[in-house]
Amino acid sequence: MRRERLVRALRGEETDTTPIWLMRQAGRHLPGYRALRERHSLLEIARDPALAAEVTLEPVRRYDVDAGVVFADISLPFLGLGVPFSIDPGRGPVVARPIRSRSDVDSLTEFDARSSVPFVGEAIERFLELESERPIIGFAGGPFTLAAYLIEGGPSREYLETKRLLYTDPAAFDRLLERLATMTVDYLTLQAESGAAALQLFDTWVGAVSPGVFERHLLAPIRAIFDGVRPLGRPTIYFSTGSSHLVELLARTGADALGVDWREPLGRVRGRVGDRLALQGNLDPGVLLAPGETVRREAARVLEELPDRRAHVFNLGHGVLPETDPERVRELVEFVHDAGRGRTPR
Repeated sequence: MRRERLVRALRGEETDTTPIWLMRQAGRHLPGYRALRERHSLLEIARDPALAAEVTLEPVRRYDVDAGVVFADISLPFLGLGVPFSIDPGRGPVVARPIRSRSDVDSLTEFDARSSVPFVGEAIERFLELESERPIIGFAGGPFTLAAYLIEGGPSREYLETKRLLYTDPAAFDRLLERLATMTVDYLTLQAESGAAALQLFDTWVGAVSPGVFERHLLAPIRAIFDGVRPLGRPTIYFSTGSSHLVELLARTGADALGVDWREPLGRVRGRVGDRLALQGNLDPGVLLAPGETVRREAARVLEELPDRRAHVFNLGHGVLPETDPERVRELVEFVHDAGRGRTPR
């Protein structure tokens, strides 16, 4: 049951307790990762299957989480599109030559995951060689978030260039999303075939668009991704932030589960989308900066949003903050499992 707990919950099946994993559980708040980063850049770790597997395993060994999540960055597939990029530790991915026109889109090279990012699949395989009790989650960036990085050249708050292209040349924008969707299906297929038990799409920035833009330009490529990986038989999760105005549309993407940030209560989301979809989330990551008593109280509030505890994977509403004390994470995982088993949590 332990190895199947996450997958069963994502499929709406009965589980022995509420499964939990945390976005960015491998990384910045853990001493092993910090020590590794003193010697290697993020890209060096991600491109070395042994190092990536070790980083993925650290939280699994430290906490009782129900899955590992492959250590990677959503920008890694840019390598296979012929897009040079770097990762600024203070900013994230930085694209040297942003995409701003149809000709830029047409100049992208054909993507092949096994030739351009084989190390991601190898990291998954290495993890599974070392960890037999828990599965590993694969992931990719969502179409809008990847497009915004490529168009803006890096992180953005206003998405000026992205929206300029969207509104001045929608055909070019749509073509870029189509290329990214095709790329993502191949990338996620590599991860599933390497052993990933579930697949998550991180479309973190999609909350920046209106419902009309989402329906006209984003719904089709996102559906194409989930349709493309469905034959692989892995449950899928679509995660976004600041997107409560899009919930009903998100329910139409074809994902098996919706990852929900902390801004919208899970019970309200369940009321808006029905019980067909599993839900993932959604504790505010900032809660983990508080004392253990507060962590337990706020986690209980999240669990009480779905009193039947069905089709729910506990997670944060975004990633673990670098300032988080690992002891708070341990307490959270223990609390969620105890509560899910119907025991009085410690």
